[in-house]
Amino acid sequence: MKIRAKQLTVGLGAAIVGLGAFALFRSVPLPVETARVARRALQVTVDEEGETRVRDRYVVAAPVAGRVARIALREGDAVGPGTVVARVFPAPLDPRTRDQAAARLDAADDARRAAEAGARQARAAHDQAHRGWERARRLAADNSIAPQEREQAELEETSRARELESAEFRAHAAAHEVELARAALAVDQQPIAIRSPVAGRVLRVPEPSERVVAAGTPLVEVGDPSKLEIVADLLSAEAVKVRPGAPILIEGWGGGAALRGRLRVVEPSAFTKVSALGVEEQRVNVVADLLDPPGPIGDRYRVEIRIVVWQGDSVLTVPSSALFRRGDGWGVFLVHGGRARQREVVVGHRTPFDVEILRGVAEGDIVIRHPGDRVAEGVKVAPRP
Repeated sequence: MKIRAKQLTVGLGAAIVGLGAFALFRSVPLPVETARVARRALQVTVDEEGETRVRDRYVVAAPVAGRVARIALREGDAVGPGTVVARVFPAPLDPRTRDQAAARLDAADDARRAAEAGARQARAAHDQAHRGWERARRLAADNSIAPQEREQAELEETSRARELESAEFRAHAAAHEVELARAALAVDQQPIAIRSPVAGRVLRVPEPSERVVAAGTPLVEVGDPSKLEIVADLLSAEAVKVRPGAPILIEGWGGGAALRGRLRVVEPSAFTKVSALGVEEQRVNVVADLLDPPGPIGDRYRVEIRIVVWQGDSVLTVPSSALFRRGDGWGVFLVHGGRARQREVVVGHRTPFDVEILRGVAEGDIVIRHPGDRVAEGVKVAPRP
């Protein structure tokens, strides 16, 4: 009887140990983070910090050497064409200085004629672009052309209008330079009134105090802060991806919604810039126009721009965190029947968060995000709540 009780106790203990071992070593589903393969809008952008600047700014300089009176204007003051911004009492002209002044007058007159010719050419180009835009608008109303062609014609008209505005500004400034050069040649100890060539506001007064200056010393910067453009320097490897006419989004300017813009110029020459880490980088300046009103943004404000290089409205995507290297290609883990299944995929366009999938998965599939070392083919998995 004692032997049977002892055998029963041993058997019961063995059963308990076996149940414990089974519970300990049985396959427990691995908790994983998942996402669903879906079609969504995808936008590939080149992101960079930039700054605003007045599109056409004019530096009013002293036409001759002499004593400049104290400048009463301050940053932000409004000026109109012909507003006196400074007065210079010229030094007496010796024969050599008079010859130099005469040469400057001739050069200023040549520059004025060139600027006026440029303005006429810009006006003709704008008129042509405006006629093309009117035709494209009529054809688009009859669905005779694609919307992209109408948008391209509208962009061309807008760009030519901005070029005409800048050309007319340069013509006015060149005419003002002729007046200053002529006044400098005809001085007789009377003060020369330095006038603003354009309407706008005072952007900067380098030194308001009375002082003796040399010819060409900047006195006042004038411009229209409501007419802004945005300049940013891109890495040369990123600059080759963007094209003039690309839409841009302006963010980080202090307001809520992003402002719309259009890339106007990718400068043809790069320059060397040392990064914060001390690395020399080749950078390229790009210039964009604002399409939305700038609101409270002023000159030389910091902004963040996103230049759109590609976009699609219905793109099959997965989170970029679901991808991992598989040889020379890419792979993902799908969840099928409660187990992880490895699948090779072909990727297309990429953003920091989403990746376009060209082949390998279907819409509605569930992929594992951030697959770790424990995730392998056939492993039981359970999505985290």
